[in-house]
Amino acid sequence: MNLLHLARPEDIDTLQPLVARFHAHHGIAQSDEERRAAVLPLLEGIPHGMAYLIGPRKAPVGYIIISLGYSVELGGIEGFVDEFFIREKVRGRGMGSEVLTTLLPALKDHGIKALHLEVARENESAQRLYKRAGFEPRDGYMLMTRTR
Repeated sequence: MNLLHLARPEDIDTLQPLVARFHAHHGIAQSDEERRAAVLPLLEGIPHGMAYLIGPRKAPVGYIIISLGYSVELGGIEGFVDEFFIREKVRGRGMGSEVLTTLLPALKDHGIKALHLEVARENESAQRLYKRAGFEPRDGYMLMTRTR
């Protein structure tokens, strides 16, 4: 079984409940219609990112969404893990590590020079996962956001 499957438009009804669970867990207020409108272009192949189903395509246990940008400093295309979710019942079995070790070389093969992510300061288990996968905090940097 392949662990990762590039999500396609016909996967929207399978993916959307997983995204809703991730959003509920993180307190992200978004209607099903807004969520669908945000995710569907990724599945249709817009050049700004991609979504992968984790586990069996017909019954995935999670997903990961990568958004794309460009960095002169890092030498080209960069990715940002926008959302990464694995169902609670299957966490802690190494699947998150396997996703990252499978995904990172594939992204490099497609010209992505760096992959970034954000993690809550108090989420020590996720930090350990990301450190095992080779992610490190960037000294002197802090993620800052403006939405309006």
